[in-house]
Order: sequence, then C-alpha cells, then structure tokens
Amino acid sequence: MEYFWPLLMVVALLGGIFVGYPVAFVLAGIGVIFTFLADVPILFLSTGVSRTFSGILSNWLLIAVPLFVFMGLMLEKSGVAQRLLRSLAGILGPVPGGYAFAVAVIGIVMAASTGIIGASVVLMGMLALPAMQESRYDPQLSTGVIAATGTLGILIPPSIMLVVLGDTMRISVGDLFAGALIPGLMLGGLYIVYLVFVAIFQPQRMPPLPRSARVSMREAAWNLARDLLAPMLLILLVLGSIIAGIATPTEAAALGALGALVLALLSRELSFKQFLGVLNETTKTTAMIMFVMIGATVFSVIFRKLGGDTMIADALGIDEAGVNPYWVMFIIMAFIFVLGMFLDWVEITFIVMPIVAPIIAGLDFGLPKEQVLLWFAILFAVNLQTSFLTPPFGYALFYIRGIAPPEISINMIYKGIIPFVLIQLVALVLCIFFPELVLWLPENLLGK
Repeated sequence: MEYFWPLLMVVALLGGIFVGYPVAFVLAGIGVIFTFLADVPILFLSTGVSRTFSGILSNWLLIAVPLFVFMGLMLEKSGVAQRLLRSLAGILGPVPGGYAFAVAVIGIVMAASTGIIGASVVLMGMLALPAMQESRYDPQLSTGVIAATGTLGILIPPSIMLVVLGDTMRISVGDLFAGALIPGLMLGGLYIVYLVFVAIFQPQRMPPLPRSARVSMREAAWNLARDLLAPMLLILLVLGSIIAGIATPTEAAALGALGALVLALLSRELSFKQFLGVLNETTKTTAMIMFVMIGATVFSVIFRKLGGDTMIADALGIDEAGVNPYWVMFIIMAFIFVLGMFLDWVEITFIVMPIVAPIIAGLDFGLPKEQVLLWFAILFAVNLQTSFLTPPFGYALFYIRGIAPPEISINMIYKGIIPFVLIQLVALVLCIFFPELVLWLPENLLGK
C-alpha cells in the first residue's frame, strides 16, 4: 500500500495519546521509531534536531509565551476579576440574568488581559457560581456561560495560542492579534445576544438579584469605572503597542507581565508563596509547550519524508481538477472539530497545522496567499475554541466540574454547553463566508 508507513504513524500517534503517555514523548518517540522501521537514513533525523535549535530554542518570539502566562496568572492574584464581578453585578442586578451578563463581560475583559484558560474558568466559577446558585439560576445556563466565556482567552489577544500559531505558520503575531480581535469580540457578543434572548423569553432561568443584594446605581457605576480602569490600561498597553507597531509581541508581553505584577502588588493580595506558585506554574506551562513543539518537529520531519503530506492531500482530493477550495476547508475544519473532542489545542496545533497549512495556501479562495494563511489561522483558532467545551475531554467542563457542588452533575454541564458550542460554530461559519471579519482590521490598520 502506497501510504502504509504514514498511515501507521497516525495510528501509532492516536494509540499513544489515548493510552495516556505524554504527547511530547509520543510525538518524538514515534518519529524516532519509524525512522528505523521505515528504513529512513538516520542522518535525515538530524534535520529535526537542527530545526529544533534554529526554529524553536533560538526563536526570540517564543519568549512571549512565558511572559504572557506570567501576566495572566499574576492578574488572577490581583483580584481584578473579583472586583469587576461585584461592580457589574451591582449595575446589572435589577435585570434578569444580571450575573450571567456580568460573567460574559468579565470573560471578554479577562480574555484580553490574561489568556490563561484554566485560571479564568476556575476563577469565574469560584466567584460567580455560588452567587448564581443563590439567585436560583438554571445550573445548565450558569455552568455553560462560565465555561464558554472563560475560554475566550484562547482567541481574544493577547493569546498564547496566537503567538504559537505565528511561530508555526511564520505569520506576524501583530497581524494575528489584529485579525483575531473582531472574531473574538463577535463571539463574546453572540454569547451576550443569546443571554438577552434567554432573559426575554425564559427569565425564570436567570432571575434578577433580590433587592437586599443591590446597591445604588451611582455607587455601582463609580465602582465599575474604578475597577475597570486598571485592566483596560493593561489591555491598551499590551495590545495597542503590538497592533500599532510600537513594540514587538515579546516587548509588549514584558510590559504586560510588569504591569500585572504591579497591579498584584498594589492590591496587597500577593504573598511571596503565591509569587513562587506563579513562577512554578509559568515554568511548567512553558516547558509543556516547548516539549510538544520539539516532539512535533521530530514527528513532522519523518511523517513528511514518508509521504504523509501527500497522503492527506490525496485524501482531500487536492489533485483533482476543479476541486472546490471551500469543500476542502470544510473537511479540514470538521476534522479539527472532531480532534478537539479528544486533544488539547497545543497538540492539534503542532500536529495538524504544519501539514494542512501548505494545502490551504495552495488553494484559490480569491485572496492573496498571505491573507489566506492569516484568514485560515484565525479560522483554526475560532474552531479550537470548541476543543475546550466539547465532550468527552473538554478541559473547561472538567474545570467547572471540579469546583461545582455535588448537585450539579456532569450531565448538566454537558447539556449547558451545547448552545455555546453551536454559537461558536455559527461564528466559525460567519468567518469562513465573510473573510473581511478577519481581514478588515489588518488591512485598514496595518495595511496588510
């Protein structure tokens, strides 16, 4: 069979992942093993080593990864989200779904400030879920909105995933940040529109706060303006400097990390033990990403040598005359959606993107090649939003289950997330058929 070895590599990869071995070691191990099994010259494997040193370990852009991770974790310690939730709930308290709207807005603000999914979901769950239960919210709705808005940080810049995508696809991170901004805000806006419909037609699912828990509108507005100032300044400092071309992503990440540390110190809630914990988590997260990058490099070198990229192109019908590029796009997006049910965004990015990106770049969508890759990268990021929410291995669902009381079952959480996954797919379809949603800001702001 023509594609026996690359197909066997895919089977071995899936088997190794589902057995539970660390993905980085599975990727690298399969690459080395199949070098010998398929009789690939051992010297060819050294190209993976050279790419590791020249493309990963010496890449200054990737310094932004630990800095953004540190910024997000440090903001969590500063108490920004707690204060914002109290302020927004004070203003929206008389409205049905006041807490749900507050969670959605804070999810957008925190996504543009942190980008740390686990921390955002757990923090919002610990802060908002007890208050929602006390206000007799539908547990499916409350867990759904917390999980969905808590994952916006993977798309709304500054996003670690966009930094990694920029390095993987050789695209400017500033372009990716600009391209992701409108889709990210649109997705958050669609969540809010859904909550508006629920508030109008099913207000019993999210009743307003009792009068005893409300504060005066003047006091609530002052609290909101005060508590929103710091995160908005940090967002402008980081995003504004990158998109305007004043600073590189690495320099802006350093400014963001410093700003988050200052906010945490000013809040007087940061202890030395917590600071060491943030450093520890930053180191572990960065090491995990780097090891997966190295393993994926070894895997992809051998996979391509054995004809894996040709196998996938043939499976998608790329060589057939008159192939519809949107049909190929649909198949790839469906494949990524299914993978998201089982794998994390890190693994999907490093395994899939190097293989499918050249295929997409060779298709005619009526756009310049550079814009096609930028557009596809954002579609990829929007699609991967679902990977945190889709059973059986949606990480956000397990985060919520870990902090939810026993009366909220995993089935409730699964059911509650369905409307938000459908909204994510709607946003993906809109970005596919209206590329200007992605490309307008980079074109008009950066001249791309």
